[in-house]
Amino acid sequence: MPRWRSKNFPLLCYFVRFLLQVSASILPRTASFMTKTIGILTSGGDSPGMNPAIRAVARTAAQHDCRVMGISNGYDGIFDGLTEELGTQSLASIIDRGGTILQSSRCKRMYTPEGVDHARRRLQELGIHGLVVIGGDGSLTGARELSKRGMPVVGIPASIDNDLAGTDMAIGVDTATNTIMQQVDRIRDTARSHRRCFLIEVMGRNSGYLALTTAISGGASVAVIPEFRYNMDRIVSLLHKRYQEARGNSIVVLAEGVCGAETFMARMTEAVPGGEFEQEIRITVLGHVQRGGIPTHFDRMLGARFGELAVTGLLASETGCMTALAKGRATLIDLNMVIGKKKHPAPELIRLARNLKVEFGDPVEL
Repeated sequence: MPRWRSKNFPLLCYFVRFLLQVSASILPRTASFMTKTIGILTSGGDSPGMNPAIRAVARTAAQHDCRVMGISNGYDGIFDGLTEELGTQSLASIIDRGGTILQSSRCKRMYTPEGVDHARRRLQELGIHGLVVIGGDGSLTGARELSKRGMPVVGIPASIDNDLAGTDMAIGVDTATNTIMQQVDRIRDTARSHRRCFLIEVMGRNSGYLALTTAISGGASVAVIPEFRYNMDRIVSLLHKRYQEARGNSIVVLAEGVCGAETFMARMTEAVPGGEFEQEIRITVLGHVQRGGIPTHFDRMLGARFGELAVTGLLASETGCMTALAKGRATLIDLNMVIGKKKHPAPELIRLARNLKVEFGDPVEL
């Protein structure tokens, strides 16, 4: 045996053993990921399109030999062990259903660090190796906290308010705006018939997206949104002018985040000389009818795209991120770019409303 070989042979053997150990630790894990279990839950307010997203997660996971455990009742289901494997039977005929088959809740146990720690342990006990969370800002905050504790998590934005930063649209927005627009159209029939003005309250706690866009699509005269300071004198003057010009009817769309319809009506009355409108004004609060209904084509497609991307993201070891729609493309963004960030109305939307003569107030100085 050559001298160099006898001298370096032990070192060579050690190096080979080291490579084999590294390969053994990597390859089985990569292969076994195909049999891992992904959990999925819906949290917070329900949105049309959640079910198509659930369906897409389960089907994509099955395509990659992963099991999917549906967690019922939001984050509460983690603590209470409310899990069920999602198979072909449980996914049948859900694509056209509003709401969520997994049910939802707002879990107070996730409000504390101790609660999040407990949820992380429970996920491990339940044999869940990755988690998909469908919901709004609060739900995604919980997802980020679990990710910080080592749980692979991908969030899917679902909020009819469209108030989540980082994505052009969230699941449920399109269906909700179509529902509101249809109700505005129906109310306008009565408004025309009786020469009335209708004050319509829509959802939107921190965002005026629903109110502004449906004011445009529904031909309303006024949109009252939290991002802009309403000018009551201009509103009263506009309504008076429309009534005097014999157009008769007017529609005012109010986002609930500004104030309730009764409160706004009282403020309008105070701004009128003499304290009484010459035109009859009626109030309609649409309420939770905005959340329900058959998901539109857009929301079904968005749910499918986000669900598929969430699973492929987990398979690629992505975590602490959210699916997002940016310029027509589905992508993943860091949850730190989403949580606690303010989403402002798009400039082109403001320009459109202004040019179409929708009264929506004055900019709020920051």
